[in-house]
Amino acid sequence: MPYARSNDGIRLHYQVFGASSRPAVLMIQGLGADKHGWDMQRFVFAAKYRVIALDNRGAGRSDKPFGHYSLEQMADDAIAVLDAVGVDAAHVVGASMGGAISQIVALKHPQRVLSLTLACTACQHHPWRRELLESWAVIATEQGMGAMTTQAARWVIGPRSFRRLVPAFGWLGPLAMGRTSHAFVAQVRAILATDDSIAERMSEIIVPALVIVGNQDILTPRGDSEELAERLPNAELVVISGAAHGLMVEHASTFNKVVLEFLGRVSSAATQAPTTLSPIATAS
Repeated sequence: MPYARSNDGIRLHYQVFGASSRPAVLMIQGLGADKHGWDMQRFVFAAKYRVIALDNRGAGRSDKPFGHYSLEQMADDAIAVLDAVGVDAAHVVGASMGGAISQIVALKHPQRVLSLTLACTACQHHPWRRELLESWAVIATEQGMGAMTTQAARWVIGPRSFRRLVPAFGWLGPLAMGRTSHAFVAQVRAILATDDSIAERMSEIIVPALVIVGNQDILTPRGDSEELAERLPNAELVVISGAAHGLMVEHASTFNKVVLEFLGRVSSAATQAPTTLSPIATAS
């Protein structure tokens, strides 16, 4: 079972799919989630790419230390995984908290990023979302992750998919049961501690970027993605109709089509004349 080692000694679990000769795609999941949050992507993407999916510290089979976490440290963790696999640069795909981590990876280690895909994420906080995440941390601490998942599910899964997907939520959902509450709370604190000034630095990220969001996302609404796409100098925005925060699960086929088309286009553009990205598109 492969593990990388972070710069502070934490073990980081990851899995790799696809031939080593193919371009690398690094997939970073969100709050409380592990690599299984990408199960509907990583096997499909491996037909054309070398897919690397990691468990963030505090999730999955990675270590779950007590104490302080930061998104900056988790960005360094992602680079430690690339180092362990022997990959110099990768297309980075991040969802929710993983999207915030991906932004920091691109800012702190720009030479390691070929392109950036930011799904259901944001570059700064809203007061109401701070309060919501704080309430989730309290529930996780006082009542456990089962109660926490029940509270969070309706924020993650769209209303039309809720009844259909909730039985599988335990292993697919980004706030799945089976997580330790102390690690989940540490990840929440890491999100809340991230300085909003990162938004002012988005103009430094010059690689091609895809910002993708569901039009029914109530946790990271469309406006967050519109802001990201406006701040990133070489970005396009895709809105998936009928999708909510868990769009890579409930609308996996559309999500995969959009992201694979983007990756194919930017990979081709790397060896040809630059192309102009579409500023906004809608997928259904």
